[in-house]
Amino acid sequence: MKVAILQPGYLPWLGFFDLMYKADCFVIFDDVQYTIRDWRNRNRIKTPDGVLTLTVPVNSRGVRNKLIKDVEIDNTIQWQKKHLKSLSGFYKKSNHFEEIAEIVETVLNRKYTFLIDLDMAFIFKVREFLDLDTMIIFSSEIPSTGRRDDKLLSICKSLNATTYLSGNAAKNYLRESIFHSENINVQWHDYNHPYYNQLWLEKHGFISHLSIVDLLFNHGRDSRDILTGKKSISKPEKLSVRHADKI
Repeated sequence: MKVAILQPGYLPWLGFFDLMYKADCFVIFDDVQYTIRDWRNRNRIKTPDGVLTLTVPVNSRGVRNKLIKDVEIDNTIQWQKKHLKSLSGFYKKSNHFEEIAEIVETVLNRKYTFLIDLDMAFIFKVREFLDLDTMIIFSSEIPSTGRRDDKLLSICKSLNATTYLSGNAAKNYLRESIFHSENINVQWHDYNHPYYNQLWLEKHGFISHLSIVDLLFNHGRDSRDILTGKKSISKPEKLSVRHADKI
């Protein structure tokens, strides 16, 4: 059993779904502390002027002490209309606008109290669209103890994991030895971001590490094979490549 454990995000990037694709069980890490100015409530898209960050406002009172699953959206701000307008306006000339716009509108035309419900609504829609059959469960539903890598190990043991697939961001604190002592192998998910056709390539070049909606709008059903490396798109010669801040 190969297990991945990752915090949920708003309109996640490609690597989030590649990690899901590679795991047998994908655990949404929802019972850990919420971090501000992080990817739980925001992500980036491409526009004629470059990168634009879409942010979901959250109720800030006491948010630093809340678990991810308990953070509420600030619905006094008309953020949904703004995000729909941005996504519809900037991607209206993409090759797969209509089918992806339907997914986006289905998610954003509902009212949410908790941020995680919004994040998961989109994640489940994309999982279905990409035909990923990975099992998804929530860490808050699994018996676990400890903090940081001790908690991760506890979750893996509860799920009888034989392999823990981890993002590279955990390399600065995760002790592989404690997993090995429980006969759990640690594999690092060093994602090789693919090139794909984007809008405004002549003006801005290719920009990586955007929300997966950028890939979906431009490539539709081929997105799964592109993000998992099964299909490659030839990059034009002399095309500039930019990296948004990595996620």
